[in-house]
Amino acid sequence: MAPQIAPSILSADFARLAEDVERIADSADWVHVDVMDNHFVPNLTLGLPVVQALLRTSALPLDCHLMIEDPDRWAPEYAEAGAKSVTIHAEAAKAPIRTLRAIRSAGARAGLGVNPATPVDGFEDLLGEIDMLLLMTVEPGFGGQKFLDVVLPKVRRARELIKGRDLPVWLQVDGGVSAETIERCAEAGADVFVAGSAVYGADDPAKAVQGLRAQAEEATRKADW
Repeated sequence: MAPQIAPSILSADFARLAEDVERIADSADWVHVDVMDNHFVPNLTLGLPVVQALLRTSALPLDCHLMIEDPDRWAPEYAEAGAKSVTIHAEAAKAPIRTLRAIRSAGARAGLGVNPATPVDGFEDLLGEIDMLLLMTVEPGFGGQKFLDVVLPKVRRARELIKGRDLPVWLQVDGGVSAETIERCAEAGADVFVAGSAVYGADDPAKAVQGLRAQAEEATRKADW
């Protein structure tokens, strides 16, 4: 699969979300929406009403990343609202299979997210229940953090597990993805890249997306996975 870029609006101007999403409308593949509840992570961002508003204004599909305490309760509603991808965290879900299936039933791609310290091997049997595996490359909760190189071996391991099961599961990385780190992520096996500060901290967000895509494509061509 060709690399996909999903700019995170966590780094956008919350007072001008619709405008900031429009700035990357012709260059990005997804709009990554970080939903945080100040319980699962120590930050409070936005929720379903803002997602519903974005769905009315954005031509890009929404990739909703739920960093919340009770994803089993809320995740299906994001899919029912119209989000095309909804990711829940393995550390928070109490009934992950049921919730992942509910997300799919509502018409969205189902994603499973894991924190930096969480091994991926324990979730191998769930790969058939998901469309995307999200590996956090920073501790979840805040944008602008430094990329954790310690996660790269886990990216490689996740790619091995996906390849070994011959499943069409996307492998997403989220946190500290920039021009300095995206090539390492792609070489390790990632194919969907969440970038916040690297996009919205640039003078031209659309051009930043294009640059990241070019780097990821070149690194993917050289990769051995």
